[in-house]
Amino acid sequence: MHPEQVIAAIRFDPLLPIWLLATLGALSLAIVALGIWRRGRGTLLRLAAFAVLLLWLTGPRPVQETRESLRDIGLLVVDQSASMQVNNRAHLADVARQSIEAQASHLSDLELRTITVPEAGNAGTRLFGEVDRALADIPRSRLAGTIAITDGQLHDVTKATPGGAPLNLLLTGKGEETDRRLRVIEAPGYGIVGKSVTLRVAIDDLGTPATLGGHTGPATLTVRRDGQPFRTESVPIGAEQRIDVPITRAGPTVIEMSASPLPGEVSQLNNRAVVEINGVRDRLRVLLISGEPHQGERTWRRLLKADPSVDLVHFTILRPPEKDDRTPLNELALIAFPVRELFVDKIGEFDLIILDRFQNRGLLPLPYLANIANRVRQGGALLMSVGPEFTGATSLASTPLGNVLPGGPARSNAVVDGKFRPWVTDLGQRHPVTERLTGANPPNANPPDADPPNAGPSGDAAKGPDWGPWYRRIQPGSVDGDVLLRTPDNQPLLALGHVGQGRTALLLSDQIWLWSRGHEGGGPQAELLRRIAHWLMQEPELEENALTARVADGRLRIESRSTDPGPPADVVITDPDGKKETVKLHEDSPGRATAVRAAPVPGVWQVTQGTGTAARSAYAAAGAANPPELADLRATATVAGPLARASGGGVHWLAGAEVPELRRTEDDRSASGSAWIGLQRRHDHVVTGVAALELLPAWLSLPIMVGLLVLAWRREGR
Repeated sequence: MHPEQVIAAIRFDPLLPIWLLATLGALSLAIVALGIWRRGRGTLLRLAAFAVLLLWLTGPRPVQETRESLRDIGLLVVDQSASMQVNNRAHLADVARQSIEAQASHLSDLELRTITVPEAGNAGTRLFGEVDRALADIPRSRLAGTIAITDGQLHDVTKATPGGAPLNLLLTGKGEETDRRLRVIEAPGYGIVGKSVTLRVAIDDLGTPATLGGHTGPATLTVRRDGQPFRTESVPIGAEQRIDVPITRAGPTVIEMSASPLPGEVSQLNNRAVVEINGVRDRLRVLLISGEPHQGERTWRRLLKADPSVDLVHFTILRPPEKDDRTPLNELALIAFPVRELFVDKIGEFDLIILDRFQNRGLLPLPYLANIANRVRQGGALLMSVGPEFTGATSLASTPLGNVLPGGPARSNAVVDGKFRPWVTDLGQRHPVTERLTGANPPNANPPDADPPNAGPSGDAAKGPDWGPWYRRIQPGSVDGDVLLRTPDNQPLLALGHVGQGRTALLLSDQIWLWSRGHEGGGPQAELLRRIAHWLMQEPELEENALTARVADGRLRIESRSTDPGPPADVVITDPDGKKETVKLHEDSPGRATAVRAAPVPGVWQVTQGTGTAARSAYAAAGAANPPELADLRATATVAGPLARASGGGVHWLAGAEVPELRRTEDDRSASGSAWIGLQRRHDHVVTGVAALELLPAWLSLPIMVGLLVLAWRREGR
């Protein structure tokens, strides 16, 4: 507050209503006018008496006020959004803020309040919203003006300046700038594997006609898919371009697009855009063939029918060739097994073929079995759940399928009967098909020499699996694939294998259906079979050796999955600007290791693990396709400049010039000049004291009026 000021003035406190005073004044004027018309001698004295009467009735009082002046409040707004990090804008803004604050500190009648405008993500720069919040506790009568330090890219410009005070813009540039941007018009979030998706993009050149000059030629558009060159072409400026991208696999596909630079543009940060397309399978087609009716048949059917993404075709062989009871064919209620249609014409349409206790009894000629093997090598999948039929002369292991299976039966005594519980192998603890199965044995646990006769979920050592037993298995002769389940005496039960581009699985027991019945506690039958089926169909989340990367909330999250029991290898992170960094992974559980680091730069982040032919790479997209802060990187006065000038303020460019001088102005003067900016004097105050005197008290007014009337009467009576 400032020192007190004394202000003198005349205040009127009428003794009668205004309308009544006006009526008395009119009557007085009429009487005086009549006296003048008759040329009465005392007319002027009567006029003086009426004047004293009316003046007394209006109640004039000399008033003396003691006032205390209030300091005006100026608002300094500093833009700290993402676009202010381009080039040296942040430095220019900091220098200007310090200069304005230093100048304001020498003005005793001014209080300067500084606020910042933070990054608002997809909402853009909300500068005027921050000003409105700051004005909530500032009286409008004290607001001297607003000074905004920004690049001019504002996304909430209003029709009038908040608070009605002048606005001065200090822009972090030398003048109007140019910029080229790559704009994504449409980008689907997912695509069907085996089909193409269409991206719609355009390249725009931004700036005024004077700044763009003659740069109107085409630009070069480069497209990369998962870090590899995909397409390069010359495209016209401002025209929509369509890019067809084939989706070749399930999971995320990262598409990076970049435009050639525009000469003289402010930044190339928005010359590129990144979109991530998640590849999904339309429908997974599964062919299930049961060699004969048995207890586990319903288990397979129930599991596959419960999955909405699966189209199931199921056949059960009810009448094998050797079953001949001489019943005429026209009396059989069975359909013929469509061998040629399934295994020649449409075999390529099935993602997974399941043979459940199926044996070679002449139903499928060897060329048809060879077709199944070839389908696996070309990218298909085969799952065999076997029982006693897998042994002997009719075993499928003796057909062309034996070349793609991860194992075959022993030459003798292949069928082993007896109670046992499946154990997860050390490899299975690290494999996504069997890792962390409910009730599984802990890693590195050793089974007892033999299960006790009544061993169940709680029967033997606590270190064993907490699920029910099976009672029959097939002794394998040799196993070439990855063994994930074993017996207590280390004999394989579940083996997975890679064949060409496809995959196979062999379950050496037909007893898994006991788990679905809850026998002695049951087991995770549905989860295990679901994982096996999805691994066979190469779903990304079940890859046993994979590297994934994902950017979320400004953080790059890396996960490595490996069946190698050794420590996880380090990864090399390459940011969108090409800078490399080596990061160690932390092993969270057997087979899984992770790392997290900041990912502030928008674009494609590449993560590489290993070297040579064993190297794996993953790509992650950081940032939205069209973030408002990157849509236009120019420092410009075209957005908020008209509003500032209409308010009485102005626009000043900071780059290459001194920070404008801060002055105080009156509210009827301009608040901006060529090298200065102004904050208005509002002259707001509080009254600390009032002294009032009666100008015409009654004891004085009445004698004067009576005296004047008597003099007028005597003068007229002569």
